[in-house]
Amino acid sequence: MTDTLGFLEAVRGLPEQLAAAHEAAAALDVSGLGPADGIDNVVVLGMGGSGIAGDVLAAVAGPSLAVPVIVLKQYRTPRFVGPRTLAFALSYSGDTEETLAMASGAAEAGARLVAVSRGGALAELVAARGGLHVSCPADVPVPRAALGALLAPLFVVLFRLGMLPHAHADLVKAQERLAARRDKCRPEVEGAANPAREIARQIGTTIPLFYGGGALGAVAAMRWKFDVNENSKAPAFWNAYPEVDHHEICGWGQHGDVTRQVFTLVELRHGFEHPQLARRFAATREIIEETLVQVLEVQAAGEGRLAQVLDLMYMGDWASSYLALDHDVDPGPIDAIFQLKEALSRPG
Repeated sequence: MTDTLGFLEAVRGLPEQLAAAHEAAAALDVSGLGPADGIDNVVVLGMGGSGIAGDVLAAVAGPSLAVPVIVLKQYRTPRFVGPRTLAFALSYSGDTEETLAMASGAAEAGARLVAVSRGGALAELVAARGGLHVSCPADVPVPRAALGALLAPLFVVLFRLGMLPHAHADLVKAQERLAARRDKCRPEVEGAANPAREIARQIGTTIPLFYGGGALGAVAAMRWKFDVNENSKAPAFWNAYPEVDHHEICGWGQHGDVTRQVFTLVELRHGFEHPQLARRFAATREIIEETLVQVLEVQAAGEGRLAQVLDLMYMGDWASSYLALDHDVDPGPIDAIFQLKEALSRPG
């Protein structure tokens, strides 16, 4: 087994990482952010394994917050961002160029800025602008393994501002759920008794396609796709209901003789789906199943929206790691991204 960065140990430590970040964030002084009634919108600025914490916040808290949560993954800061915006800038390294550009734009616009990173230029920018910086642990091997450290401060800040009253309880339930999922998926559990190992075995060398339902299912499907790309170094795709049924369902018609040899569909299910989504899962599967290698299903467990979406995502962390190790792939390094950054650093 090749795991040069100790990635599997980082995956194993997610429940404790989330708990530690939750506890640390409880001591933050948020008084400088002003009163909640002066906030019209929340924006989360971040890319990749850091930015997905914003997607989780939007999916989980969207139905509860009185203001919208907008996740931005770009360079430019939209004009609506201003003094009545609470802006979270997320970059584990603190040096992600897109996030730095957006954070600078948000600061120029007068937004209330909170940065979450282990330091870097982002910490310096926020300090210079009088914002709030939340430190991440420095010993996480890669940003995608720092989800707990990046996520907890978002929920705690909103809790402390009185905008998300159930956030503390939700984080506790999520920590408990992650620990329970780890008990089933850790390497010591072998064979079919380990659901993450089993789904990795079933996917094998096929190309996985992840479908989720609604906002929670969408962010879980996106995370599984990212995990397979970065951990397994393999192609993967994602989409979500009901959007799938307005275009992608038509794409399984012409090349079924090819796709049935290539694609595995993995359905990511949870307990907060709109009743109509269950009917869409079933009806769509009936229409497209014959054009796929197989259809697999992963069901979330846990109490509450946060616990269930993190449970689904954590299964993806484990399964993609096993998918890598089963094929002698080192799950930690992401050489292609560093090659791209090096290429972009050259004079144009």
